[in-house]
Amino acid sequence: MRARHLGLGLGLALVLTACGKQQSTDNRLPTGAARSAATSNSAAPANSAAQQKAEPASDGPSKITRMNEDGSETVEDVPGDSGAHNPLLAAVASTVAASTSSASAATLNGPTLWQEGKNYTRLVPAQPTSAPAGEVEVLEFFWYACPHCYAIDPLVESWKKTKPAYITFSRVHVMWNEGHRSLARLYYTLDSLGKLDQLHGEVFKEIHVNGNPLIAADPNNAAESERIQTAFARKLGISDATFKSAYHSMPVDMALQKADELVQRYRIDGVPTFVVNGKYVADVRSADGPEQLISLVSDLAAQEHKR
Repeated sequence: MRARHLGLGLGLALVLTACGKQQSTDNRLPTGAARSAATSNSAAPANSAAQQKAEPASDGPSKITRMNEDGSETVEDVPGDSGAHNPLLAAVASTVAASTSSASAATLNGPTLWQEGKNYTRLVPAQPTSAPAGEVEVLEFFWYACPHCYAIDPLVESWKKTKPAYITFSRVHVMWNEGHRSLARLYYTLDSLGKLDQLHGEVFKEIHVNGNPLIAADPNNAAESERIQTAFARKLGISDATFKSAYHSMPVDMALQKADELVQRYRIDGVPTFVVNGKYVADVRSADGPEQLISLVSDLAAQEHKR
């Protein structure tokens, strides 16, 4: 979410189903008091306090930000179990399969009857993937400061341990502005150092529990963001020299470029969003909940593996 100081807060992390691009004008987190009192139109203080872990609230009303043609935004309440199509995905595909309609949508048989055009969107044409032959690529587009990405991450981590071997899973950090880019550089730096599996959760914790946004108050101040992140890495046992060398390395620059290309290719304007094998797009709202989203991703991947 282009977080309007994330005024909606972590307390609503599963009630609010996506962070939207047009909302993320600032990456800083609200104080605990602001989170409990905030509405979708309120702005939180610049500095963050310690933040509490989000509790599941999937039965409550969902909110979603609709992007208007003039660049403004409208926050709407939507029943969490309505299954309505996510407007954040409306622009994902250049063309949606003409045969898809509410009356005669293609379906996927699994533990649940998933409905194309309702629970997931088919991309036409399908996009190329990086998965080896015989494997199915699953991408999660996310942003470290997004409370919804933080809320679903334990489910994703659990799923990673039990997913079929034929699924190739990768996260892609969005870069809608300089604040996002700074956090993306941190993500890909940890990856290049072989520390991502060990420290990925620590980054989420530092931001959403400890209240440290890990970027400068001015997101455009890249040098200050680097200083803050270097200090954070030092606490985790990574020397300044090692961190800085990787931070400005060619592999990290190339990873950032690839991530930016993927975000643009799939027209991602809300996170967390999952793309399965370059063909299907889904999020928490379209799947009617975080657990259902993980099941949907698994079922779509299984269908692709059978082809």
